[in-house]
Amino acid sequence: MKVGLQISSFSWPGGTAEIGPTLARVAQAADDAGFDSIWVMDHFFQIRSVGEVEEPMLEGLSALAFIAAHTRRARLGLMVGGIHYRPPGLWIKAVTTLDVLSGGRAWFGIGAAWNQEESRALGFVMPELAERYQWLEDTLQMAHLAWSGERGSETAFEGRRVHAGRLLNSPQSISLPRPPIMVGGGGERKTLRLVAKYADACNVFGGPDMLRHKYSVLERHCREVERNYHEIERTNLSTISITPDGRQGSLTPSGLVDRLAAWAEAGSQHTILGIRNVWDISKLELIGRDVLPAVRDLGTPSPLP
Repeated sequence: MKVGLQISSFSWPGGTAEIGPTLARVAQAADDAGFDSIWVMDHFFQIRSVGEVEEPMLEGLSALAFIAAHTRRARLGLMVGGIHYRPPGLWIKAVTTLDVLSGGRAWFGIGAAWNQEESRALGFVMPELAERYQWLEDTLQMAHLAWSGERGSETAFEGRRVHAGRLLNSPQSISLPRPPIMVGGGGERKTLRLVAKYADACNVFGGPDMLRHKYSVLERHCREVERNYHEIERTNLSTISITPDGRQGSLTPSGLVDRLAAWAEAGSQHTILGIRNVWDISKLELIGRDVLPAVRDLGTPSPLP
């Protein structure tokens, strides 16, 4: 089983001046500990499930570029990009740039988005959900074309919402056949069907029973579009608190191993963890030492490197 890290809060000791140095330490510690992936959210305000809206939040793609410069092996991505925050061509070029500069470690995480509060506050045009799904499908189709061949596609693209004359992509991505695509969300009619048609990974939330259900829905969509279900990496996202002794209701390393085993048994191949107080890098070192070696052989191997 793979284990990733999501960094969702930048409310760290030392204030604004220490965000950069602390993020560098956290990313390096996660990379050294053996985390398979590192993710940040694609938000401009903090979300209420994590903290107060006025708390510090970094722009996601810039943060990933910074993290790329301070890591060597972990893959890097947005969990997940909001489709309306950037035009499709910019999404493709930005992820390609991250992939090239990181030595082939980029993920393309993308979804239909939901945060009307920050969109309206900052002036982002946020169409209705049905139109955002059309943008999302157009972008996924464009990404496949742009990440094909040596320099993309010379063919004009005519989508439902997006029209492009030439999908030139130079330099081409290092990741082959492309940066892996994750479509985030567990919507059973549209989102998981887009995963089946275009993506290399899904990301869903919930306990083992919920994961089993969502993965079964994805498998049904794969049959309907004649896609091999086992080509898709099944991931899930969860937030935890961990200490060596389990104080104040936190997990112990053995407790986290048991939880990861339950998710693996439900079908997850890659669990991405948000870790409370992640600025305390001893938590990452603890997971690297006492958790990751114990879970590598859990579950079904991922189809992705």
